[in-house]
Parts: sequence; C-alpha cells; structure tokens
Amino acid sequence: MADLFSSYTLKDITLRNRIAVPPMCQYMAEDGIANDLHLAHYTSLARGGSGLVIVEATGVAPEGRITPGCLGLWNDAQAEKLREIASAIKQAGAVPGIQIAHAGRKASANKPWEGDDHMAADDPRAWQPIAPSAIAFGGDLPRVPTAMSIADIQRVQQDFVHAAQRALAAGFEWLEIHFAHGYLGQSFTSAHSNHRQDQYGGTVENRSRFTIETLDAIRQVWPERLPLTARFGVIEYDGNDEQTLSESIALVNTWRTHGLDMLSVSVGFTIPETNIPWGPAFLAPVAQRVRQQAQIPVSSAWGFGAPTLADNAIRHQQLDIAMIGRAHLENPYWTYFAAKALGKDQAAWVLPAPYAHWLARYHSPTED
Repeated sequence: MADLFSSYTLKDITLRNRIAVPPMCQYMAEDGIANDLHLAHYTSLARGGSGLVIVEATGVAPEGRITPGCLGLWNDAQAEKLREIASAIKQAGAVPGIQIAHAGRKASANKPWEGDDHMAADDPRAWQPIAPSAIAFGGDLPRVPTAMSIADIQRVQQDFVHAAQRALAAGFEWLEIHFAHGYLGQSFTSAHSNHRQDQYGGTVENRSRFTIETLDAIRQVWPERLPLTARFGVIEYDGNDEQTLSESIALVNTWRTHGLDMLSVSVGFTIPETNIPWGPAFLAPVAQRVRQQAQIPVSSAWGFGAPTLADNAIRHQQLDIAMIGRAHLENPYWTYFAAKALGKDQAAWVLPAPYAHWLARYHSPTED
C-alpha cells in the first residue's frame, strides 16, 4: 500500500515521495521577471524534502497576470531567471514544475496586501482584462472585461504554447496548466461567466472547447515523456454542485483522452457568492470521485497540512499526490517533520546530506 513517503512515477519522472508544494503566488516580480527572493524561496522549499515543487502561476502574456507583481513567461529574459530556479529545485532533490496561467477577468488587480481588488482604470500600471464574455466577476473585482474575439482566443492559445516551450527550455520537468479559480480557462467552462453565442459558448461541449484546444496545442510541444497536468475547479459550491461536478468529470475524462496526465482538484471560484465547506481535507472525497470516474491520477491542495491527513488521503487512494501549501510557508521543512510525526525511520533522509548528517549524529530522539 502506498503512503505519503512512497515514491511516485508519472511518465519518465519519479518523485522521491508523494508530497508536493503547489503554486503559491508571491507577487514580487517586476515586469514578470523573477528575482533573488524567488530563487531563495523555491530553493528552500525544495531542500525541505518535498518530491515536487511547482512554481507559482506564471502569466503567458502581460494581460494574463493577476497583478503587476506576478511572474511571466512571455519573453526570454523571464525564462532565463526561471532557468536558475528550475536548476536550484532539481539540485535540491525535488522535481521542478511550473504553472502557466492567464488570469482573464480577474487580471489587473492589486496585490492581496494592497487591496486585492481591481486597480483603478487610471492607474498607470493597470490594463484592460479580457474574458469569454463582458461579465465582471463582482465583489472587489468589478471591472467589466473585454469579450474575446476569435483572434484573441487563438492568440492566447499560442501564448500558452510559447510559454510551455520556454518552460521546457528552462529545465522544468512538470507542467501544470491553470484552468482553475475563475481565471481564463475556468471562465470559459462555466455558464456563470461564459455567455457567448458562438462555438466557444452555450452548450457544455462548446464551453469546453477553449480548454481542449489549448491542451491539444500544448501537448504538441510538451514532450510525452514529461507530465502534463492541469489545475481545475471541479465544483463551485453554488447550490448546483452535482451537475457541475458531473460535467467537470466528463470534461476531465476528455482531457485525459487528449493527453492530460494528472488533475489537481480544486474549487471553481468563478463567482463570489458561494458556500464552500472549508475544513481539513474537505476536497478529499471529491478528488477521489474524480480519480475513480475520470480514471486519472489526482492531487489536491486544500487542508492537507496535518501529516496524518495527507498520509491517509494517499493510503485510502483519494489522492496520488498531496499538495501541501500554507504549511510549507510556515515551515519549508514540513516534509522532515511529517516523516518524524508518522514514525518514519531515519526521517532525516529527506533532507540535504549535510543537514541529515548533523541531525543524525547529534539530534537526541527525545528532542522536538
């Protein structure tokens, strides 16, 4: 029976355990370019022992960033700094992953600690968001986006392709497409945000077209030997959950037949008026249903910060990989402490050799 510290192989990539650091935006880039803060941040996460570290949502185009501080991958200067980060993650023993994204109607926002709302239209840093339809998200994000033309759709799909090519050249070995959280991909799939009357709107099949075409285009340039994954909100908690989940599972099954290797199960966040049942591992049963019915490996990143919860989710085949987010921000060496908490022999093996040496030689078993 697999557990949290079992290795995991997907395509030609083997993770040293089932623990991953999910994408968590830092909002500290300038012109989409990572800096030494990002390098130190991701290096420390990788040195902590996790099997996979996925770099935060990285915009495929300038208008695809959430905030002006988000990473980008639409030019070579951005790719060059990300190359350093991918190399540092790998040298620390983890697999380097990256999430490529387009924020859609949620773009052009202030950083969370500066308001987490749309920037004023006259702010020189602001830009006009684009989306499937000219419908605002609402709440603190009231700006009405420009409805995308067919040419816009095709351009953005090529932006995803070019970002994937740059990610590969930069040394990343795990690619995640951000189709979740009310951003562009999710907005196309949801009837809340997609009121189009053309081939990209209306029926479930038409609303799914953007994501399927984008996946197909990326699959053409991303090697078959490397994992191609997506994060997607399979449920909204808007009172229409069974229909949304059933439609989502059908779409994920289609993605699988088009070359998707794994799904990171999340919430849609397409509208602000929802009733999400926040709690420890609350998405575990949902993820298990997706795993069983879409016949695809799954991960999830919500509420698995307690080692026993993460371990149980793997043991009970709810997840193939446990995404541990905020707990890693509190403690980049979460994996080491999880190994101790779960009674793993020689827990220090998950750490870099110098750390393991000192802990094994001088650390008393009775110490915390």
